[in-house]
Amino acid sequence: MANNDKYFETSVIHDGYNPDYMLGSLSSPLFQTSTFTFETAEQGERRFAGMEDGYIYSRLGNPTVSVLEEKMAALENGERGLAFGSGMAAVSAILIALTKANDHILCSSGLYGCTFGLLTMMEEKYNITHDFSDMRTKEEIRSHIKSETACIYVETPINPTMKLIDLEMVAEVAHEYNIPVVVDNTFSSPYLQRPLDLGCDVVLHSATKYIGGHGDVIAGVAVGKKDFLDEVAMTTLKDIGGVMAPFDAWLLIRGLKTLPIRLDRHCDNAEKMFERLRQHPKVARVYYPNDDTHPDYPIRQKQMKRGGGVLSFEIDGTKAEAQQLLNSLNFIKIAVSLGDAETLIQHPATMTHAVVPEASRTEMGISDQLIRLSVGLEAWVDVWADLEQALNQLQTAGTYTTVKE
Repeated sequence: MANNDKYFETSVIHDGYNPDYMLGSLSSPLFQTSTFTFETAEQGERRFAGMEDGYIYSRLGNPTVSVLEEKMAALENGERGLAFGSGMAAVSAILIALTKANDHILCSSGLYGCTFGLLTMMEEKYNITHDFSDMRTKEEIRSHIKSETACIYVETPINPTMKLIDLEMVAEVAHEYNIPVVVDNTFSSPYLQRPLDLGCDVVLHSATKYIGGHGDVIAGVAVGKKDFLDEVAMTTLKDIGGVMAPFDAWLLIRGLKTLPIRLDRHCDNAEKMFERLRQHPKVARVYYPNDDTHPDYPIRQKQMKRGGGVLSFEIDGTKAEAQQLLNSLNFIKIAVSLGDAETLIQHPATMTHAVVPEASRTEMGISDQLIRLSVGLEAWVDVWADLEQALNQLQTAGTYTTVKE
């Protein structure tokens, strides 16, 4: 259920938008404007002083962007949403807002490559250090917390190893020390997981992925307490300028309406790929949150509705064979990103996580044999047929029988 007693599938269509305020328009209008006029000079003065609500300039706020922000706040059960020009703009703004020089950030054991790059830059320029933790127990988390720890930053599922973190447990420990918990919820979306309900403080999305769902927009969103995000809006968002364009917000509002339908199909197809990949002799192991033999499966049952549309697998072979597999595919696209209608495949060690030093990649569990698969909305039998023929080209011994629908 959503926080207004409507089911998610209803809330995602109706919450955050009232056509009565938009001349009765059923679809949220696109306010493609850079600035807004004032009736009088005095009105302009009041708005700039914060004494009167109203729009000033689209870097400071835009009606179309506001609809998206209100929708995301409702879906994540947060007080306020804030939109950004990219997922990394959201990550950067939140981490900058929460830290100062010489602070410390405690991170989950794996991170998206660009988030890793941002943390490296923050350490080099401002001595904001970071550590990684498996976050398996409360004691393990406490052992990494320092007096200068400003926040805990978590990905779950972790990109691309699909490891899970118990968010409720992390939040309980963090709040013992009055430390905010920031969660990248990109891989799950609010349909599958709501970190704020589990005690976390800020949830982030690369809205480029499942929120948009069509591969035609770059965007980010943060949701959390109103006081904190009001401050972010008037500082790191406004002054650094990583704002969302109105047209991008309009695309995301449109995409949100089908989020539950799309994600159920993504999950259905990913489950089919998981079952078949783990049976293929050229696949050494498969990483997927819905694997009931995985040690993290109880966490998936606790905090995720389903396993999601992304899985990773390691081939029984070399880096060259992993790349050959990608090159042998017919319609599955070699591309980074995820959550699109198209099935996408990529090689993390040389693509999304190429910026991460090899030693750190190894510690994160990202081998040269690891492949990440974002399962799309196509017929699963076609997706599997393409994967199977590419895997079979690598196979040098043994036989494998096609699994038919």
